[in-house]
Amino acid sequence: MSGLPENLAYTDSHAWLRKDDDGLVTLGVTEYGQSLLGDLVFIQFPEIGAHIDEGDTIVTLESVKSAWDVLAPVTMTIEAINEELVDQPERVNEDAFGEGWLVRVRVNEELDTLMDADAYKDFASE
Repeated sequence: MSGLPENLAYTDSHAWLRKDDDGLVTLGVTEYGQSLLGDLVFIQFPEIGAHIDEGDTIVTLESVKSAWDVLAPVTMTIEAINEELVDQPERVNEDAFGEGWLVRVRVNEELDTLMDADAYKDFASE
């Protein structure tokens, strides 16, 4: 698993989180996570403003193989969704760490309990 960005936090449900300069957090799915699903055909997004508790589903990714719920690693409020993915969910497959981001959220807790890149590499290779 090469090319894993070092500046992100990672979860055991194959999501990545990046704290942005505006105080919000951008969340997406890792390349490894999307590769397990295959070609995405639909993404079910939450409503903007929705409060998501830790452990609850943020988004559901549907592929030609299966469906997968991305779970919240911390409690969050949805501030924005990636509108481009509504009509082009395959962008997650094409650019998981860039244009394929899923949502922008506000969190009230630190992300330091999540995995760094090295810990995620170890986790994903098990």
